Amino acid sequence: MTTVRMRAAESADLPGLNALLADSYGAAAVPPAETLAHFLAHGVVRVAEVGGLPVGCAAAEIPSSGHLRLSITAIRPETRRQGIGSLLVRDILAEVPEAPEDRPTVSAVVGAGELDSARFLLSCGFIGTRVFETGGADDGLRLQFQHKSRVEYVDPDARHLVPAATPELLRDSLAPADHAVTGLVVLADGPAFEVARFERDDPATLQSGEAAAGIAFSGSLLAAITFLLGISFTSDHFPDDVRLLLIGATFATMLSLIVYASASGELARIRANSFGRIMKWGNVLSEYGGVLPFLISLPVIYAEVSRNAWITMVLAVTLGVAIAAYEWSEFSIAYRFRRSGPDRALLSVTAVSPVLGAAMVTAGTVSWPWAVLLLVTLTVRTWLYLARRGAEAGIAQRRGKWQIRA
Repeated sequence: MTTVRMRAAESADLPGLNALLADSYGAAAVPPAETLAHFLAHGVVRVAEVGGLPVGCAAAEIPSSGHLRLSITAIRPETRRQGIGSLLVRDILAEVPEAPEDRPTVSAVVGAGELDSARFLLSCGFIGTRVFETGGADDGLRLQFQHKSRVEYVDPDARHLVPAATPELLRDSLAPADHAVTGLVVLADGPAFEVARFERDDPATLQSGEAAAGIAFSGSLLAAITFLLGISFTSDHFPDDVRLLLIGATFATMLSLIVYASASGELARIRANSFGRIMKWGNVLSEYGGVLPFLISLPVIYAEVSRNAWITMVLAVTLGVAIAAYEWSEFSIAYRFRRSGPDRALLSVTAVSPVLGAAMVTAGTVSWPWAVLLLVTLTVRTWLYLARRGAEAGIAQRRGKWQIRA
């Protein structure tokens, strides 16, 4: 496969890019040279190179902090249909911030009859949202596309096809705000746009339910941890390091409960648009400060109480494998964040810690090193996800931008 190199455009690239646009659009349709210079100074321009020669470019203007408009995508005719255009658009979209409160609207406009351009935008995750007239007799109707930045559901019983040759019908189909073009298909009598209706969720209701679920979960977890902590103070068989772990888990779970309650206040009164950030704090604190310390300490407690080495190690290994499987599954909090080498190393230490702690107690050695290692690992993971990672966007990035609800 041909190696394609992506880079930011520079002022010295303008003559070559203008020639590239002439090859792609034709001399009559080439945008003015001042337009590309404006994009270079005030927007985002990316160049695709093969063997050091420019074969494609994409330009977007940023008229405000809340909007990014993809205006130019050009590929040399001999290098088309090789995925270069998609790579350029993806490179442009990489400029969009991850934080939901900072993410701008990404749009593009093409002629209603420019089917190749429409098909290209649809393949890049855009949907057609409206049809409008530009006012010029030669321009006709234009179709506006918007890039979907979040997962939404399509009603499977509210989809229909509109022939591309009848843009007036397409304008009527897109009149409702919840309808959009999601595909371009070929019928016996010509191409047609697929128009679908998106389900409208109530964000306030969904967020309220999420906050209530977080409060219920942390409350139940706090009850289990405090029950075990109470038993530890009445028994001589509990190691002191396990008691300290349970005390820390109680403190972290109580903090997560307070954070979840703060999320409810954000919805009801504060309205600072920080619900996602607040919920991230609650989720991370409850998982790495409450759930994992509580579960990992169980085989260590069993080792101290039972003194049965074989059953203890079977229990510890089983729990370690279960924790590893959970951490790598899509249900874990870690799955929602970008992963790196240090993340994987800390995850491995977390999964091995039940076996390590149980083995140290079974062998009759001091288990304090295990407790310190576990405490440091979970603290570092908490700091990593809270301070060094963005919003919990991992799941949305791994799934399609729209889908049919099962």
